[in-house]
Amino acid sequence: MDRILANKRRDLVFGASGYIGTNLTEFLLGEGRVVRASSRNPEVLEGRGWHDVEICAADALAPDSLDTALADVDTAYYLVHSMASGRSFPELDAQAAQNFAAAAQRQGVQRIVYLGGLTPEAPRSAHLRSRQETGDILRSGSVPVTELRAGMIIGPGSAAWEVIRDLVNHLPLMATPRWVSTLSSPIALSNLLRYLADVPKHDEMAGQVFDVAGPDVLTYRDIMLRYGALVGKRPRVIPVPLLSPRLSSYWLRLVTSVPTNIARALIDGLSQDVIASDSRIGEIIPQELLSFDEAARAALDADRKHAVPIRWVEGSIACRSFRPDYGFYAKQAGADTSTSASATDVWRVVSGIGNRGDFFFAPVLWWCRRAVDWLLGGPSFRRRRRHPSDLQVGDVIDAWRVIAIEPDDRLTLLMEMKAPGSGVLEFNVADDGALRRLSVHAYWHPAGVAGLLYWYLTLPFHSLLFRGTGREIAARASAPH
Repeated sequence: MDRILANKRRDLVFGASGYIGTNLTEFLLGEGRVVRASSRNPEVLEGRGWHDVEICAADALAPDSLDTALADVDTAYYLVHSMASGRSFPELDAQAAQNFAAAAQRQGVQRIVYLGGLTPEAPRSAHLRSRQETGDILRSGSVPVTELRAGMIIGPGSAAWEVIRDLVNHLPLMATPRWVSTLSSPIALSNLLRYLADVPKHDEMAGQVFDVAGPDVLTYRDIMLRYGALVGKRPRVIPVPLLSPRLSSYWLRLVTSVPTNIARALIDGLSQDVIASDSRIGEIIPQELLSFDEAARAALDADRKHAVPIRWVEGSIACRSFRPDYGFYAKQAGADTSTSASATDVWRVVSGIGNRGDFFFAPVLWWCRRAVDWLLGGPSFRRRRRHPSDLQVGDVIDAWRVIAIEPDDRLTLLMEMKAPGSGVLEFNVADDGALRRLSVHAYWHPAGVAGLLYWYLTLPFHSLLFRGTGREIAARASAPH
């Protein structure tokens, strides 16, 4: 195996847990490439089910972790950003790029491929300025850099695309700010992946910056209306000049499940037209570019065909009750509990969930929620477990269904109660030094404004429930059998 790897190009996908990173890793594998995937949390990558990928933990803000990730790498794809970190993300992005460029130089990397953003001549958005600065910092090192600059990416999980989907799916009438009239050059995910994969094959692209875009230049209003036509919706879009991009980013928090910090950073960049200014890359890497409508159909088709994961994965169609109109991104809440009990004993308790209506903690709260579901015609009180302790994928537990199971490690349940969205409850048992850490975590994919309101109204109860559930499971696991 080592002899085979020595004769093949090794690619590092740095930021493989992200949207582009996940798709690029799978695309490169399909090309027969040798891939190393890195993330700050390698457990997320293990959940992808990649059997032919070398997985490693690395963080651009932890320089000591970078040399191992970059060792023996020919091409490093730099796909990380810190938009979710809040207002300080430009400083974090700059430091991360400096650390990565230095480590790539130490390890003798042959090429860095960086995915930036299409940028107007004088960008006012902190997000767009930060993407531009990141490219400049990477190029300041000795390793040749090829930067591709893309606008909106049309594909399931792209933050800008999911904002559009949530708006159209959830609101028949939209009072929108002026940014709906700004112009964009969207690109299909498949076209972008082909460009990224082929860059290392062309030495003449080293040290160059290329704009990448599809054949259409559209306003965001055009994009919303075209997407609506594809999914059978006819949203009415009414521009309101007084709504600035910054104010609209707060409004979006109520109507989209895209993480707030990411949505705010994106919206702040919509006050200016973002259009590709050159097409040089098409002469080097020719391919048929999908129109917006073709790209949108491909994105919807890809979403519907998303494979069932071995655990909860952001955007999994299985974790959204196979409803592509539910929010791609999930609201999350949970609690961790430490225990001296063995993993086997903790799992013994966890796997008994729902037996004879026992959900471990706050039985009155559980009974009330199940009663509401029963009154609405849901499955609560109507179904029983197949076996009191044994669990298999597909088993029902009252109003829940087992969609993934790893004995002594992880149990993933899909909520089938009547509710405006789709919920997943996951139990995870992991070693924590001499102790075991039990994580009880909920993921909620909202269906429109009603789904978001449901989440915020029930969040205080969830916080209480998860802490209490973890403590009760730990107590039972530690008690004599």
